[in-house]
Amino acid sequence: MPSGAAWLAELIPTGRRRTVTLDDGVGNARGGVRNADVLERQLLAVRTALAEVPPGERTVTIGGDCAVDLAPVEAALSTYGDRLALVWFDAHGDLNTPESSPSGAFHGMVLRALIGDGPEGLRPARSLSADRVVLAGARSLDRGEQDLVKRRGIRHLGVEQLAEPGPLLAAVRATGADAVYLHIDLDVLDPQVFPAVGTPEPGGLGVEELLGAVRALTEEFTLAGLALTEYERTDAAGEEEKEEAVLRRIVDGLFGAERN
Repeated sequence: MPSGAAWLAELIPTGRRRTVTLDDGVGNARGGVRNADVLERQLLAVRTALAEVPPGERTVTIGGDCAVDLAPVEAALSTYGDRLALVWFDAHGDLNTPESSPSGAFHGMVLRALIGDGPEGLRPARSLSADRVVLAGARSLDRGEQDLVKRRGIRHLGVEQLAEPGPLLAAVRATGADAVYLHIDLDVLDPQVFPAVGTPEPGGLGVEELLGAVRALTEEFTLAGLALTEYERTDAAGEEEKEEAVLRRIVDGLFGAERN
């Protein structure tokens, strides 16, 4: 995954680019979270990098897995407060806790942490109200995650509801927000379109559906920040070129003239 993040980052408009070197060693489990000490050091490193970004300036974060987005969302929330909605494009809910997670992997808990239920040492300075979250394209939710979505008022749009942007725009409007942070886990895409992710799930979005949703959101709401995560490069002959072509389409669609 680090090599995928490095390659993808090279496609992003330069601006003030900052590379955060993360510890890729195996750390110690604590409280049901694998590699907890490594994750805490990584969180501190990303927070330190973000502290150099002028307040209100849009950030683009490239992962790595979804856990990399805790600090950037935290930073956007400190700027926009209750004006911010978080649209979480992901095949999964990432709403587990250490107790409910079958794997202990924090990237499956990061959204839960952002809404205030994070493990010690991996919590945002300020949590996001759950009713300001829109799950977009999630199609693999554990039973506990499904119950949480209903109980906490998290808006959830399935893939079929993203065929055109109207329902997504309505969901974000209903939060009362005027700014959005967009988290894009590439596994929101259908694996027949883009299989190079850690946990592919069938029945996902196409590239144009994703880009259409993002365009519609950024035309109506202030873009507070954006993350692209979970690109896992493959070594199979011919597959790397296909993956890169899809990613170039996505980056061109997201940034357009900014790349020129």
